[in-house]
Amino acid sequence: MMNDWAGLPATYGDVLRRAMDSLFRTFENFSEGTFIVDAEARVVWINKRYAARFGFADPQQAIGRDCEAVIPNSLMREVVKTGKPILLDILETDREPLVVTRLPLKDEAGETVGAVGFALFDELKALTPLFSHYSRVQEELIATRQSLAQARRAKYTFGSFVGTSAASLEVKRQARRAAQLESPVLLLGETGTGKELLAHAIHGGSARANQPLVTVNVAAIPETLLEVEFFGAAPGAYTGADRKGRVGKFELANGGTLFLDEIGDMPLPLQGKLLRVLQDKEFEPLGSNRIVRADVRIIAATSVDLPALVAAGRFRADLFYRLNVLTIHAPALRERAPDIVALAYAMLEDLSTQARGGGGHFELQDDALRLLCAYDWPGNVRELRNTLERAVMLSDSERIDARLMAPFIGGAARGGLRPNLPAIAAQVSAQSDLVSETPTPTSWNDAMAAFEKRFLSDALRANEGRVIETASQIGMGRATLYKKIAAYGIDI
Repeated sequence: MMNDWAGLPATYGDVLRRAMDSLFRTFENFSEGTFIVDAEARVVWINKRYAARFGFADPQQAIGRDCEAVIPNSLMREVVKTGKPILLDILETDREPLVVTRLPLKDEAGETVGAVGFALFDELKALTPLFSHYSRVQEELIATRQSLAQARRAKYTFGSFVGTSAASLEVKRQARRAAQLESPVLLLGETGTGKELLAHAIHGGSARANQPLVTVNVAAIPETLLEVEFFGAAPGAYTGADRKGRVGKFELANGGTLFLDEIGDMPLPLQGKLLRVLQDKEFEPLGSNRIVRADVRIIAATSVDLPALVAAGRFRADLFYRLNVLTIHAPALRERAPDIVALAYAMLEDLSTQARGGGGHFELQDDALRLLCAYDWPGNVRELRNTLERAVMLSDSERIDARLMAPFIGGAARGGLRPNLPAIAAQVSAQSDLVSETPTPTSWNDAMAAFEKRFLSDALRANEGRVIETASQIGMGRATLYKKIAAYGIDI
């Protein structure tokens, strides 16, 4: 059969040789430089343009020399040694940098017998759009990773758990102890008592603090999706699955802590799989044969009575015992009533910075504080914050008294009914020592001084007068605490 090229034999071998020769000549003509080395990385050929660039007026002067002696920083020896190409690289020279590509040359047996290099550009301007796009993508990727890493760090510390009552101090003591260990932690307590805050503080105080803290709210995820949420899925593992697959929370938390909130709502079938992961420290994503190691510390929390669920057969006893190693009971707010004033001031300070563009400076009058202390707070700390937030947002004055506060206390919890203000006032008179033992202040400065004196007195009393421990606990310098003790005449 005749071909379209006159005089060209119709054999594949000849066509291939001509194609390779044509490709080489094209690269040689249009590149800034070309050279070839042998199996010892010695130059066997270099074009005149490239030789002149590196100080050889006659290309023959470079023949037989080591590649590094002709072209400083050359990586041709690496290509010969490994037999692998370096397709795109930047070669630094004493002039402009060069964009180069290096390819191994192999014989019929597949052995590397040399290498050929092409200097494609002597100016990086031609690649500026590519470099700019790459740099932008890299910056966005780094920013996203940093943002994600920040989101998976502890947001709260032990100092965030405000309070110096005996119940609060005991909880923080237990939590600090848990932070030094690796065993699972089970946080028990009513809704709104600060279990999530304690979980963050334990992780932040542990050896895993620089690793991810991943949270799963079991009650907020449909039962059908929980297994995928925990263990991930292979691409196309189920109808509607992500074509790229999905990474589960266990894999995301590897090396760090997995916080399982409302674990009492976990379905029984998934409880068995969770137990197996805790025992074997490995799992398989849904629809995958891939084994994933799981070096994860578990912190679980629930507001339900887990032993009662175990007795009713709704929670596996073996999983309960696996989780119930270090158990911490977060006390209800009514069990630490002496902390209400400190909590209210801390929350009000935070709310004041948010209200009215940060320009607000709200104050709680004494009668408002007594009103807060007289209420039993079934919604705990969360309800207290909600009450203060509503008062701040709807108040026309920055001075919040009992009359203004009363409509916001307990209304949502009792279907909109207001508390009986006269009855609460009667309770207040019997509990006024919770707020202050000093005469009613007449100014903001007096109120703050009275509160600070009571706060420091309570903290010192809880630590049996030990100033150093008290200063460390409340985050105050020891010298500063001594000065305040002297200024307020606190008896230690």
